[in-house]
Amino acid sequence: MKINGKSIRIKSFACVYFGLLMTTLHASTLFSKKPEFAIATVLTEEESTSSFRPLYVKNDFEHFKEALAFKESQGNYKAVNKLGYLGKYQFGRSTLERFKIYNIRTFLKTPELQEEAFLALCSVNKWILRKDIRRSKGKTINGIFITESGILAAAHLGGAGNVKKFLRSHGTMKFKDAFGTSIESYLRLFAAYDTSAIKADRMAKVTSLS
Repeated sequence: MKINGKSIRIKSFACVYFGLLMTTLHASTLFSKKPEFAIATVLTEEESTSSFRPLYVKNDFEHFKEALAFKESQGNYKAVNKLGYLGKYQFGRSTLERFKIYNIRTFLKTPELQEEAFLALCSVNKWILRKDIRRSKGKTINGIFITESGILAAAHLGGAGNVKKFLRSHGTMKFKDAFGTSIESYLRLFAAYDTSAIKADRMAKVTSLS
């Protein structure tokens, strides 16, 4: 083609441009592969109480655990945070050992095992906190309406013992984890889910290992 007397090789230019584009895309693909175990993102206290909104808005146990999992790891079974907490629900190693789970790689690769471990932990926490749930449910502490699901979520964050201290001190004995997330934020965020399906069981076990 000639424009103002000058020849322009449009076809050749297009081929060169297309080749360069495909090379760039191929290179970006090579360097964008995800690692086998992703690092979990944990929200700060400020984010927890303001911008965080659970993806699940129904109030049954399934939605309770999925909302909690999203807060903990964005629902990623292979997540490992910088403090070494593991999986979809961000378990500590000592908690896993409580349920005789020692092989971390197997744990991270087995969703069924993680789900069973979470249910077992909820059952144990519900048994430990059974009296506190009965005494505190329906009350307001530090402006937070106390519910069973909020208590169980707070126990997952800070341990049943710290939740006991908070409830029995009427909110004067507080707790925050290493990322600055407080028991109070979990009591508020995870209130009013129906967790009646969880059986309080001091001896709850994980059976999928056997």
